[in-house]
Amino acid sequence: MSLLGPLVGLSMGFDAINAEQNSGTLTRLLAQPIYRDDVINGKFLARLFILALMTFALGGFVAGMGIILTGVAPEGEEIIRLLIYLLLSVVYMAFWLALSMLFSVVFRQTATSALSGIALWLFLTIFLPIFAGMVADTLYPITDKADALTQLNNIRIAQGISRLSPSTLYSEAAITILSPSVRTLGPVLMEQAYGAIPGFLPLGQSLLLIWPHLTGLIAGTVIIFGITYTLFIRQEIRA
Repeated sequence: MSLLGPLVGLSMGFDAINAEQNSGTLTRLLAQPIYRDDVINGKFLARLFILALMTFALGGFVAGMGIILTGVAPEGEEIIRLLIYLLLSVVYMAFWLALSMLFSVVFRQTATSALSGIALWLFLTIFLPIFAGMVADTLYPITDKADALTQLNNIRIAQGISRLSPSTLYSEAAITILSPSVRTLGPVLMEQAYGAIPGFLPLGQSLLLIWPHLTGLIAGTVIIFGITYTLFIRQEIRA
């Protein structure tokens, strides 16, 4: 989902606006007594509904197949964790949907908007973590004589830059919510781990861990769609 989810979101929004502009149907649509904000809101919400329907349908299908194959029915907390994971996946794909619609408003050609979305997805998913490691090694190089504080700062810098990518936020949040054994998302010192009792985190504690990730994805989606909304409202559309 971390790799294929963005492609689904990008494929559903890269031609949302410019395809209708090129075919001339957008001019005919706006010639009717329809507000511009209704057009852009309807395009985004309709595609978001399709993403949510598809995600929850596939999640229900996979859960049903798992019950049939294993013969073990999930408990209440496990069902809630699955629903939260599916909701997180919808928010993750909604981010890329909003980004693709932004490119659809900015660029007139559908091929340009599609390639721009794919290029940004490749950068945020593949190249940003590599860049984060390079920056961390430059600021806090790991050598044979490096102390624990230097290693800790190296990990924190790399992790902080990597979290600028929505793919990293989604991956960390998905692992935390699906695996109760995950108790932290950052480096842990030996003195912190000493004496800790192994166990599983309750649902509330797992939600506290992923709350910044979920908030970041929602905020990014809202900001990008807000920019798309503003540009579309101010855009000059002629026949």
